[in-house]
Amino acid sequence: MMIAARCTRLGIPIVKNLTRVSSTSMFKSTDLNQHYIHSSVTCFPKCELTSKRYQIERGQFSTISEEDVNFFTNLLGHHRVINDETELEGYNIDWLGMVRGASSVLLKPKTTEEVSTILAYCNKRKLAVCPQGGNTGLVGGSVPVFDEIIISTALMNKVENVDTWLGVVTCQSGCVLEALDEHVSEYGLMIPLDLGAKGSCHIGGNVSTNAGGLRLLRYGSLHGSVLGVEAVLASGEIVDCLSAMKKDNTGYDLKQLFIGSEGTLGLVTKIAINCPPRPQSVNLAFLGLETFDDVLKTYKDAKKKLGEILSSCEFIDQSSIECVEKNLKLKAPIGAHPFYMLIETSGSNGIHDEEKLNVFLEEALGAGLVTDGTVATEPSRMHHIWSIRERIAEALINDGCTYKLVFIYDISLPLPHFYKMVEDMREHLGSNILRCCGYGHIGDGNLHLNITSKEFEKDLLNLIEPTIFEWTAKVNGSISAEHGVGFKKRNYIHYSKSSGAIALMKQLKALMDPNGILNPYKVLPDN
Repeated sequence: MMIAARCTRLGIPIVKNLTRVSSTSMFKSTDLNQHYIHSSVTCFPKCELTSKRYQIERGQFSTISEEDVNFFTNLLGHHRVINDETELEGYNIDWLGMVRGASSVLLKPKTTEEVSTILAYCNKRKLAVCPQGGNTGLVGGSVPVFDEIIISTALMNKVENVDTWLGVVTCQSGCVLEALDEHVSEYGLMIPLDLGAKGSCHIGGNVSTNAGGLRLLRYGSLHGSVLGVEAVLASGEIVDCLSAMKKDNTGYDLKQLFIGSEGTLGLVTKIAINCPPRPQSVNLAFLGLETFDDVLKTYKDAKKKLGEILSSCEFIDQSSIECVEKNLKLKAPIGAHPFYMLIETSGSNGIHDEEKLNVFLEEALGAGLVTDGTVATEPSRMHHIWSIRERIAEALINDGCTYKLVFIYDISLPLPHFYKMVEDMREHLGSNILRCCGYGHIGDGNLHLNITSKEFEKDLLNLIEPTIFEWTAKVNGSISAEHGVGFKKRNYIHYSKSSGAIALMKQLKALMDPNGILNPYKVLPDN
């Protein structure tokens, strides 16, 4: 049976010549963040101070004085030194409402030189700092623990150059990811990173946490996509590794130290990123499956049969879909199934891509791996389907009639163990929780395991941790796939890194930041 006829029975439309579009308009200006605002979390109840909730001891840092504030004001001007308590509230807390600091000053530099001056002064005074981009992190890495000075990159949002021959964009670290992608789209290019927080997160924060996103399967990690980095050390020294060359084999690859180190070794100020050509043809399939074994077999077949046009392969369980439908009123395009997959293809020839996708779907349906599905072609339908996947965390926050607490875990697992983790944790936690669900990037083995409860309970946290990390370590997984280590996972890093590796990390930290002022209490364990 031809796939078109089969798809008609399943309600799958086959439409040619589609392109995926963003939900926001093009940005002509190189001042990319002019239409974006800092997201507020004041709609959530104010949680306990991190220092109190987790019983953290403050480091031996100085306390900011009026003289310090005057220095920063003389450097930046009154409008770029924020010390109003109400205005600072959204910068002191993460959007999940899990961690909260007590910073009394936020600085908004515009240039690398201003960052250099700020850090040199803070290092001399032994004032701790917390670099912050869009504050979309999920492990407490982007908010202060005590009274660290917040250095926001929000005004460092200039695109310096787009090299259309090499396909490389060079920009400041405060560019919002979605705005940057829209900018390079004018040149027929795309940023090789896409994630749910793209409308708020900064590219510098993405690089600093080595964010993975929805298309790592196709384009790889930022360790490969980032060609150059400019960063400022704690001393104020500017490290210029901003090469835009795709081949630069001269000495140590120092930029890699700043990718994924979460602002603990230096503050990233500029980035050069390799940008692939923007696809001319995009198709998005939303599929229903009965077993997780069917999910694995479908993914394996997708890699084999879709090959070079496969750009994303996502997995969602039924509990996650139910949460989105109930709390966000976003309706899944097909009926209820135990498991779901999103499979995206992108390429340069619509007819070729459609034919490959049709053959793949026909064979998956014929083999009984897929029992229902739809293929989105119109931009509005693709946006709706991606919203279901990208807004799961938001739905979990609203899991019930009032605000609920969400424990979010981001782990890498061998695929045979991928969903067993969810099942085991669900059984382990029993009636102590509201929901335990799983979704994520099946294409790179990255599971997002989320647990909701009525409120923060230390006993519940102790049930979850370190059990979840022990389970991960036993199957040779990683306790952090793409969110970073931040504050929340620092004391569990030994489940994924050897004692020798951790010791070397501490030596690097001591060498590059001897006073420990850069994002303290993050990444490295307390002892």
